[in-house]
Amino acid sequence: MRPVQIKPGIYWVGVNDRFTQLFEGLWPIGEEGVSYNAYLLTDEKNVLIDLAKSIKVDEFIGQIEQIIPVSKLDYIVINHMEPDHTGILTILKKLAPGATILIGEKGMKMLKSFYQIEENVKTVKDLEELHIGEKILRFYYTPFVHWPETMMTYEVTQKVLFSCDGFGGYGALRGTLFDDECKDKDFYIKEMLRYYANIVATFSTPVLKAIEKLSSVPVQVIAPSHGLIWRENPKMVVDFYRTWAQYASSKAEKAVTLLYGSMYGNTERMMSSLLNGLSKTGIPVDVFNVTQTHVSYILASLWKNRGVIIGAPTYEGSLFPPMADVLHMANVKHIKFKTAAVFGSYGWSGGASKKIIEMVEPLKWQIVDTVDINGAPTNEDLQKIEELGYRFAKEIIEQP
Repeated sequence: MRPVQIKPGIYWVGVNDRFTQLFEGLWPIGEEGVSYNAYLLTDEKNVLIDLAKSIKVDEFIGQIEQIIPVSKLDYIVINHMEPDHTGILTILKKLAPGATILIGEKGMKMLKSFYQIEENVKTVKDLEELHIGEKILRFYYTPFVHWPETMMTYEVTQKVLFSCDGFGGYGALRGTLFDDECKDKDFYIKEMLRYYANIVATFSTPVLKAIEKLSSVPVQVIAPSHGLIWRENPKMVVDFYRTWAQYASSKAEKAVTLLYGSMYGNTERMMSSLLNGLSKTGIPVDVFNVTQTHVSYILASLWKNRGVIIGAPTYEGSLFPPMADVLHMANVKHIKFKTAAVFGSYGWSGGASKKIIEMVEPLKWQIVDTVDINGAPTNEDLQKIEELGYRFAKEIIEQP
């Protein structure tokens, strides 16, 4: 994509990444891609806000050069030190040696640690303003959204919030930049939830604090570091993030995430019967085979649904390892306050259900039912499992 004007003298100069397979080396984006959004402000002083990953340096520099020579940059604003935001900084400094880096107080030490840069760097304080001509930049510290040094930059005169990782999401830009021009907004909202669950969810309390801090700021455009720019309805993306952040400490949507793994088909047969029971209530259900689906996608469902059903066989006296991996990550991401049920099969020894209960206990999940079957399920067993599904769905639906 070519540079795009957002407001007079404010340009998107970002790049798309459709080559990286794992965001942060963990989360699959091979099919979805991701954008590294950066913004150029031209006035009496020229300011670049946010950068990009190092693999995109040529394209990124080319974007800037279509508007001004890179050497004419006066300031480089570093909202966040993570390398997908700063990877090209060393080369950029060589091309624009006169540019002053503006960074928050906690970012200064990281800047030295990552890039050994100490000269021509200025620390900006929380709520400090910088006049660059007619435009005015104001800096808001938003710690742990999602690193401790993160801040957002606000252009006062045209009411544009450069929100860094806040309000961002996966998904390369598909020829359009703005929410009002996007014909596939549901894709970006879905990928924004996955991004939130993967990257930001652990820091939901700081997210709510940041939203409250900025609540009185008049914003016409939200321009994050990843994903769509929101100009038609910036309140929508703030509401999404607020809702998702609240799920960290309260019950989420009345829907069910069904996780299962099966070694020889017995647990899978039970899962099918359980789905029959769930379906009779009409409750929304997300179904994941944990041996085939990356945990990145599972976390998004776990985060937004209040009901969780876990079906897994016993493996060597304990829990089927792929399921254990998913529940471990649920602990890492602090996915709390779920209503859950457990089912599974075992051969010579049980143990899976006990391990599941042990793993989710720190998350304060309420286990309302457990069914363990020895060997292959009988028709009576399958009827019992179907009734479990119906009973569990009614439990979720009838919750306040």
